[in-house]
Amino acid sequence: MSKLRILLVDDEPLLLESLDIILTLNGMEIAGMSHDGFEALSVLSGKACDLALVDLNMKGMGGIELIARMKKEYPDVKILVLTTFYDDKNITQAIANGADGYLLKDSGKDAILGAVSQIMGGRNVIDSKVMQRLAALMGGKAQTSPLLDGMTSREQEICALLADGLTNRQIAETLYISEGTVKNYISSIYDKTGIHDRAKLIVAIKG
Repeated sequence: MSKLRILLVDDEPLLLESLDIILTLNGMEIAGMSHDGFEALSVLSGKACDLALVDLNMKGMGGIELIARMKKEYPDVKILVLTTFYDDKNITQAIANGADGYLLKDSGKDAILGAVSQIMGGRNVIDSKVMQRLAALMGGKAQTSPLLDGMTSREQEICALLADGLTNRQIAETLYISEGTVKNYISSIYDKTGIHDRAKLIVAIKG
């Protein structure tokens, strides 16, 4: 089985070195290390890559623009944002541009390795602090979003609770239904919206 090929994009040399060591020791291959988006695109043009770890605030081309360019030019490459920033603008733009995950740099080694594994398995990964910011962004807008047109009243209730940051279990307890029923409703919501993870659904409802 071939090694997972990772591109590292950050303007902090010490972090690049640390990530290089962590990922290499865990059986991955570093496809390249770049200090901004322009360097990253140059690496991608000449090397195969499975996933990119991308910082947002860099001189030259920053992470937000890089994510959009990568998703257009290299759609098969997964993108995990790894940054210190989790303000409203950066979160919504990164996710809207196609980031597959969003972690904070203080998450730790195990969280980063776990996120890489989950993303390569087809799941989106959002840091809990980032998810809380997304929920706070929503306020009371969930019930009025045009995205919810055509949904049942129960589905709209569940969207509102998702936007408030509740887990499936908490939603089940709030609505006095089973957790399995909540999962079924969420699957229906995903099908109707064409959006298949919580974070992107919240961003879309807000928009």
